[in-house]
Amino acid sequence: MLYAMIMAGGSGTRFWPASRHARPKQLLNLAGELTMVQATAKRLGALVPPSRTLVLTNQRLVAPLARQLPELPAAAILGEPCRRDTAPAIGLAAALVQRQDADATLVVMPADHVIQPVAAFQRAISQAAQLVADQPARIVTFGIRPSYPAESFGYIERGEPLRSSRDGDAPAFAVTSFREKPAAAVAQSYLAAGRYYWNSGIFVWKARTILAALARFEPLMAAHLGAIAASFGTDRFDATFADEFSAIAGKSIDYAVMERYEPVVVVEAPFDWDDLGSWRALARLHGSDEQGNTRIGPTVAVRTTNSIIRSSNDHLIAAIGVDNLIVVHTPDATLVARQDDEESVREIVQLLHERGWDQYL
Repeated sequence: MLYAMIMAGGSGTRFWPASRHARPKQLLNLAGELTMVQATAKRLGALVPPSRTLVLTNQRLVAPLARQLPELPAAAILGEPCRRDTAPAIGLAAALVQRQDADATLVVMPADHVIQPVAAFQRAISQAAQLVADQPARIVTFGIRPSYPAESFGYIERGEPLRSSRDGDAPAFAVTSFREKPAAAVAQSYLAAGRYYWNSGIFVWKARTILAALARFEPLMAAHLGAIAASFGTDRFDATFADEFSAIAGKSIDYAVMERYEPVVVVEAPFDWDDLGSWRALARLHGSDEQGNTRIGPTVAVRTTNSIIRSSNDHLIAAIGVDNLIVVHTPDATLVARQDDEESVREIVQLLHERGWDQYL
């Protein structure tokens, strides 16, 4: 059977001041009426019911996520005692799923993607699950055809195409290599070559396959995860989870497994995808007016161009004679930044932390 794991532990720093420690971006409705994590869970539809869905997050977000996802069993939302990157979280989910179903197939999804249309996403997941059923040792991921030379994404280099036995399947290829986030010139060469995809960070595999890969490449990590899984459902679980998980050396799933494993297959995503990474994503999601402005909430603009302006509640933002700005209002903090310097939002967050102004974090 197919199970799902949603990774919902990120901090969403680049979406400050809307994203905070207690309510990071995956708990916000940045792309529609649903929050990011609600949309991610709903996207699975009938493919994976709530009873076969796990959410991995940090401890402080367990209660907020439970309120946003009341359809999930309480035990399905696990709060990590500390941050250890994606490989330990994914490995733990696989270990827990395998205890329930030794032949389980697992789809892994971040909680902060915007994907449309949902029907195309579900067909792609079904195709990936069939690829895994055909060859259980396979790992399947999804590549996004690049539309510009992005420096903020990892890339997947495709190799030989796979033959498909089903009408309507998306193109699928053997993976030749994974590439780290490139410099501008390298990203441009990837775009020109035509055989590179953006790495979506969405995976489908047998739970036993990813566990075997971790045991092979990261045996210490696998041993700690095995101890945690063995205690699940007992009165020792909380203490074991805290002790064993904290002892793991953090590592991303790309470094731990993907760059070292064969066979890996990439399916060319037949859906629209956006990794909601920063405020500039709002222009892609919500569109712009004739002046190039994306305005959300009560706003007015005069002689203002190419700006993103987002207000909250009934607070009016009036912009006059500005260009290329990001303006975000929340009840207790307002951000004003140039779009080409939005990465510095992280510096603001760090400065607030250093000053002890935790009420704004």
